[in-house]
Amino acid sequence: MYDKVLTLSRLDQAQARIEAMAREMAADGDGMPLAHAVDTAMDLARELLRILLDAEGKRYEADADLLQLWKVLVKGKPHWNTIRDNCRELVYYHNCLDLGREDALPPQPQKMIVHTLRHLYLYLRSHCEQSPEETA
Repeated sequence: MYDKVLTLSRLDQAQARIEAMAREMAADGDGMPLAHAVDTAMDLARELLRILLDAEGKRYEADADLLQLWKVLVKGKPHWNTIRDNCRELVYYHNCLDLGREDALPPQPQKMIVHTLRHLYLYLRSHCEQSPEETA
């Protein structure tokens, strides 16, 4: 059994950090550098998945990367495949920057990062809202 109110609260706290990042990226001047935005987005996405893993009582490695966390989450619950491409998109951005291939990124990657994080949040939150108290 999980605490639905606590899970929703934790998700909303993560959403507040997503919106703060979006405001910083949209700020006048240079905003947030792309590499920092990608790293921050990866951290936030991992946090979102950990919240649901905790709610479902699934164990995960503390240092697990985003795709490892997703694999633990999806095991036995195929509906989580819905967020797979969002997780992979963030990993793709990270890999492009690591390889010095910013040219392979889509136009306006900062906006896409925020869009992807918002999608993750909305899917996870709506799932929790609709789930019975006994499971996430």
